[in-house]
Amino acid sequence: MTPELPRLGLIFLLLSLSGCYEFQPEVPAGPSELPVANYASIRIEYRQPNGCANALGNCADRVVFFGSWMRPGEEILLEPAAGFLWLGRASNVPVNWPPHVPPHLVRVFDPHLVDTDSGGVTASALKVGEQILTALNDVGTPSESGQVYVDDNGLGHNPF
Repeated sequence: MTPELPRLGLIFLLLSLSGCYEFQPEVPAGPSELPVANYASIRIEYRQPNGCANALGNCADRVVFFGSWMRPGEEILLEPAAGFLWLGRASNVPVNWPPHVPPHLVRVFDPHLVDTDSGGVTASALKVGEQILTALNDVGTPSESGQVYVDDNGLGHNPF
């Protein structure tokens, strides 16, 4: 046997074994991708009670709209319309329809209702994205709010 043959066999063996060994460790899976957030613009409509229930006379103040997606300072002052109707538009509302997350909570501060048990906070007589809200929490209290889902077209949906 020639001295070259064992050397070639050894080289062949080393090359074949090196092909099976993985030199890089397996990378752990990273976090899942964040869902692409969609935003919509919604129309807000609030029908104010005809009579002012306040003794102090601040009934000429404007109605203010609040949504759970808003940060402090992003509240919307509604504009008076015919009769006791107040209108506004909220932009950059996160789309949450079809329901896969909790509904948005919405309410208004109505100066006509300051001297009532709610302290002026209400979600009654409120339309969000053309939807009359029917799912209300804590009615008649300062924590009252309405639940609403918003779709890509800016239309509101009551929870099931």
